[in-house]
Amino acid sequence: MPRVAIIGAGPGGLVAARYLQSEGFEPVLFEQAQRPGGQWSGDPICSGVWPSMRTNTSRVLTQFSDLPHAPGLAVYPSNREIGDYLLRFADRFDLSRRIRLRTKVHEIAPVPGGWAVRHDAHDAEIFDRVVVACGRFQHSRIPEVPGLASFSGSHGVAHTSAYKHPERYRGKRVLVAGCAISALEVASDLCMLGAARVDLCHRRQRYVLPKLVAGVPSDHRVFTRFQALAEESLPRGEFGEMLKGLVLAWGGSPEQFGAPKPADSIFEAGLTLSQHFLPLVAEGRIEVRPWFDRVDDTRVRFKDGSAETYDGIVFGTGFELKMPFLGEPTRRMLGLDAQRLDLFRHTFHPQLPGLAFVGIWDQSGPMFPPVELQARWIAYVWSGAIAAPTLEEMEVGVAECRARGVPEKTKMNLMALLFARAAGVEPDPQRWPRLARALLFGPLAPVSFRLEGRDALPDAPDRFAEEARAFGCMQSSQFQESELQQLRRLACGAQSPQAAAWARP
Repeated sequence: MPRVAIIGAGPGGLVAARYLQSEGFEPVLFEQAQRPGGQWSGDPICSGVWPSMRTNTSRVLTQFSDLPHAPGLAVYPSNREIGDYLLRFADRFDLSRRIRLRTKVHEIAPVPGGWAVRHDAHDAEIFDRVVVACGRFQHSRIPEVPGLASFSGSHGVAHTSAYKHPERYRGKRVLVAGCAISALEVASDLCMLGAARVDLCHRRQRYVLPKLVAGVPSDHRVFTRFQALAEESLPRGEFGEMLKGLVLAWGGSPEQFGAPKPADSIFEAGLTLSQHFLPLVAEGRIEVRPWFDRVDDTRVRFKDGSAETYDGIVFGTGFELKMPFLGEPTRRMLGLDAQRLDLFRHTFHPQLPGLAFVGIWDQSGPMFPPVELQARWIAYVWSGAIAAPTLEEMEVGVAECRARGVPEKTKMNLMALLFARAAGVEPDPQRWPRLARALLFGPLAPVSFRLEGRDALPDAPDRFAEEARAFGCMQSSQFQESELQQLRRLACGAQSPQAAAWARP
């Protein structure tokens, strides 16, 4: 039985092990923390969750297709509930015995016939293949700010990944830097837990989508198959206006709440998510400021000339992509730097056979569905169940990746369809009349990708229908007139016969 080393036992590593095992491989997972789960483990060695943190993705889209959540779980589960879910998933597929906890991988390197893995418990162990599932949120990034080293506030400078004890900021003046989800969520948390003052500074104002709109999770409406097909098929400007209209209808524009006005183009401004941030700005409990000019002792001067004194600064400014266990020749071949990795479909490299990456791209939206689909694709390709990409296809894909330069953040629905098509498991709405509306305009639930192809499940249609109906998102299988109009526009603008066929109900 071919042995596969999996670096990391978070969601990506666990679901990769599940499918590799079912395809006849023997997975061995290496996890440096004391328990599996990655970010959801709560282990400070690898986890950036804070005590009150809940998912920013709905429960339907924060699960794998084999294991539905227990009944009664909140719409947005707590970090501990997702950690427990991943433990149940590992037990469900007898993966726990395959996980080597508290075992850090120091180096992987190609050798004749496979890959050498050097880790804490062994000088070098040889595996037939390796999956890198270490995640991209391990190495926090704090940008250069003039005078930042001089900051002497009582609570110092930290990154949101180190935000473990919110109570220490109670009664303090705190500046949060950034406009991504973590920055907005931490600023909101600080405000509601009793900080004396909370300001947020950023380089550009993004559009902000609430997590719930009329009781429906926004990821059920934004990250749909229709939205992905529209982004693939329509002119970029037209799709941008469509997406912006949707966001404004559901969440309004930041300047309506007292925040700065974003750029007109949603692509230029960017999109983020937070349920409480803009209402707290509207209430005057969070003040939004421009980016740093410089820091002097406890005083921060901003680009507009204003200044304020703070006890602490918290940066929600993202992460750098680092994989120190990759040897220099491998890093060079992959073009690895702080932001990018040159791969074919975010997974394979033509010059590194037997090596695959899971969940390393940067995206908006839920990670569980596309990560599971990517894991299935890898397992099916390596087992020979489906055709592997040719050397020429991979070389073209890597060259295109390299030519794009700094990668843009992608979206969950685009990634899910990319891997579903590669794995041969994308459902055709025309084959499922009762589910067609949900497949196009409903949530991209993981179980919807168990309708067809390898590993199809007999109960998938009923389970998907139930999950699409949750929260009132899809109470009827009949298309609304507005949806039919969108489908007709998409059919006219589609650039492939397949997309045009999918666009017809």
